[in-house]
Order: sequence, then C-alpha cells, then structure tokens
Amino acid sequence: MGKTSDLTAVQKTIIDTLHKEGKTQKVIAKEAGCSQSSVSKHINRQAKGRKKCGRKKCTSSRDNRTLQRIVTTNPFKNVGEIHKEWTAAGVSASRTTTRRLMKDMGFRCRIPCVKPLLNMKQRKKRLAWAKDKKDWTDAEWSKVMFSDESKFCISFGNQGPRVWRKSGEAQNPRCMRSSVKFPPSVMVWGAMSSAGVGPLCFLRSRVNAAVYQEVLEHFMLPAADQLYGDADFTFQQDLAPAHSAKTTSTWFKDHGIPVLDWPANSPDLNPIENLWGIVKRRMQYVRPNNAEELKTTIRATWALITPEQCHRLIESMPRRITAVIEAKGAPTKY
Repeated sequence: MGKTSDLTAVQKTIIDTLHKEGKTQKVIAKEAGCSQSSVSKHINRQAKGRKKCGRKKCTSSRDNRTLQRIVTTNPFKNVGEIHKEWTAAGVSASRTTTRRLMKDMGFRCRIPCVKPLLNMKQRKKRLAWAKDKKDWTDAEWSKVMFSDESKFCISFGNQGPRVWRKSGEAQNPRCMRSSVKFPPSVMVWGAMSSAGVGPLCFLRSRVNAAVYQEVLEHFMLPAADQLYGDADFTFQQDLAPAHSAKTTSTWFKDHGIPVLDWPANSPDLNPIENLWGIVKRRMQYVRPNNAEELKTTIRATWALITPEQCHRLIESMPRRITAVIEAKGAPTKY
C-alpha cells in the first residue's frame, strides 16, 4: 500500500501502538500487513499533526438526516425521485452525491421480499399450529407429501419495483411487497417428499373442486406410489377453496388418505415453495417462445431436482416452525 488513506483503522492502531513501543518500521509493516512506506507516511503525518486533505463536504449532518428520513419514509422511490424531494428541501447536491450518500448510510437497492398479509386471527392460528408441531421429528415430516400450485410466465424478468433498505431489513414490513393469491394465469401443480418429486400437472382451466379431484386422481396418487410405495403418508395442501371443498374432503376419506391440518396464508411453511423458487431461478435466462416450449422447459428443469435437495428442504421444517414461534405467527424469511 502506498497511501496512508488505504490503511484501515485497525492497521493505524497497530502502527501507533508498535511505534510507541519502539519497534522498527520494518517490523511494524510486517505486523500491520502493509508496506513500509505506508508505515513511514502514517508516522510522519501523525508527528506533523497533518489533517486529512480532501474536498469539503457539500452537505451538512442535518441535510444527511433529511435524506435518511426521506428514504426511510418511502423506500420504494427511485434515486431520481429521492433526489428531487431532497433538493426541494433546500439541499444543493447532485444526483450522484445523493446515490453515494445513500450507500454510505447503508442503503442498497434490492428486490423486495413478497409476503402475504396476515391478520391477527391468522397469526394466532399459525402460532398455535407451530406450537402443536414443534416436537415433530424428521421421520414424521418425511411421511408428509407437500403439494402446491405455482404460476410460470414466458418471461421471468418483471419483478416489480425495487426497494432501498439496509442490511438486515429484508423482513421489515415497510421494505416488503404484499402478494396476491390466485393471479389470473395457468398454474402448474406439483408434489414432493423427502424421497423426491412427483409428476407435474399443467392446469388448463380454473381450478375448482372437480378439476382438483382429477389432479389428485391422475397425478397425486401416482406420485404417492412413486414416492412411498405401500407405506403410509399424510398429504399436505393449502386452504384454497378447491382444496377445502366438501367433495374434496369426501374424496380423501373415500381413498383413506389423511390430510395434514394447515394454517391459512402460510407459504413460508411449505418447502415446495422453495422448490418452485429453485426451478424458476434455473429458468431465469431461458426465454421460451410459446406455452409449449415453456412447459417443456419446466418439465426438464423439474426432472433435475434431486432427492437430496428435497430431503434438505424437508429437514428445514423444524427451523421453519421455530421461526414462526419466535415471530409470534408473523411471516418468516422462508
């Protein structure tokens, strides 16, 4: 290092301490992990009492606090909007200065996490469910077949507005977008267990109770045979209207399949959500030209999911439940 400005605070402290002990510059440089010339310049600067040179800051501490308040109040604004509001408050600074100061304050532009909105009743039910399942073992969770529908689009690039947030604020409610259930699109149904994944079903129409029971008959049962054979298992599904319909409950009873009780709006508790995420990340650079090419790509990517990946996701269930209990029923990072 040839400049004393390149030295870290720790290195400067080491140099000052060893210099007071009478160590040579060569020894000090070795201990501090820098060049001898950097040590010499730092010691000389300290001896002469020279202050760090540089351009005078164009904003005051008060201006900086105003900027931080603007970003914190509405973190979904872009740099241009933030700069316009800041200068309207009487601050004279460029857009580049605005971006630099925001980064100095710890703000980074990130894609916001998406979590479902939960009312207090739903949170209490999630908390009660988590406490009831907190003592379940990995062996018990391995007997559960998790299922879910997911939307796949031709393009995966449109992820919505970004958010300015600091490290550790990913789960802060003000930095998150609310998701909307049942978007108007064709869905893909799939199932998984600790032994791997089952066959996919591409849904061509709106999923009502009759359509869902056809999916169970022609895709869930074959998946159960593939993943469990003759062993007993418990089926998991969310509380979508088609899933909780009386005729669907009758179908499960007629086939002797137990269904896991499940709290509403809890995708963070379902490991197959992470599996959908893995598939979509692998497909993010693929641009199919039509629906048939998209289906082919989804099938090929789904086939690459290994039993080891599924097993690791199932093993995360105790951690998910602990996170829900610690959050008192609120949405978690999963």
